[in-house]
Amino acid sequence: MILTVTLNTALDITYRVRSLRPHGSHRVLEVLERPGGKGVNVARVLAALGHRVTVTGFAGGRTGREVRERLRDAPRVADALLPVGGATRRTVAVVDQRSGDTTQLNEPGPVVTPAEWAAFQEAYEGLLASADAVALCGSLPPGVPVGAYAGLVRTARAAGVPVLLDTGGEPLRRAVAARPDVIKPNAEELAELTGAHEPVRATQDARRRGARAVVASLGPEGLLAVTAEGRWRAVPPARLSGNPTGAGDSAVAGLLSGLVEHLPWPDRLARAVALSAATVSAPVAGEFDPSAYEELLAAVAVTGEAGAA
Repeated sequence: MILTVTLNTALDITYRVRSLRPHGSHRVLEVLERPGGKGVNVARVLAALGHRVTVTGFAGGRTGREVRERLRDAPRVADALLPVGGATRRTVAVVDQRSGDTTQLNEPGPVVTPAEWAAFQEAYEGLLASADAVALCGSLPPGVPVGAYAGLVRTARAAGVPVLLDTGGEPLRRAVAARPDVIKPNAEELAELTGAHEPVRATQDARRRGARAVVASLGPEGLLAVTAEGRWRAVPPARLSGNPTGAGDSAVAGLLSGLVEHLPWPDRLARAVALSAATVSAPVAGEFDPSAYEELLAAVAVTGEAGAA
């Protein structure tokens, strides 16, 4: 079983409009709603790849109930979300069909009490007992300590469970020192962490800060990985148009599935890039176009070498 942690779960709402105009009135062409938050998106992609997944984090209020009801319909996904008194947030993505651009509006999430946070940590430790790997994903809701991910990384390491971390800002800075097995920052998060804007230098610096492997997401330019085994670059065959929301989460699913399947790094990276690109072709985060994925997987270019980190 793979465990995904989404402390700030959400109900993802996607609006499609012909053209998004500031200060204008818009007729919505389509509305899509899905359980969301980065770790939930990761779980749905992992399940589509055939893995059993358990989702944990927080859920509260009417929105939280809706998220949990919708998760019941997801095959191979088990719901281990903990109740909180506050209301789960909503995120709204407005997709401009003319330009292909997406505008994202993210609510802050419920205030988590110290008692709720303590209950989560106890439940998390229990879930790790049957986990092959864990992904810690996304933002922290109000009330959760900024060093939360650092503590969760240490707990996973003490349990002997590989951990992948996908967050940014101060939570990432603190958690890196706890030595996660993999971190997956985007270019902006990596620059904020290290102060370096050159990708190779920045990924190497992030490893020196404690991460065992760093996989940097460079948007349309693919992934750059610096690990103890070597350094590689994986690039999609072409730039795809569509909705990029959730593409990074699909990349995390590719890396995590490759880890538990013991794939070599070049194969993990090719899978992650292909899934990420195939997600751009899908209507919502947490889904990917299977036919596009198969075509892209064979066409992703991976360069680099073992021992070159």
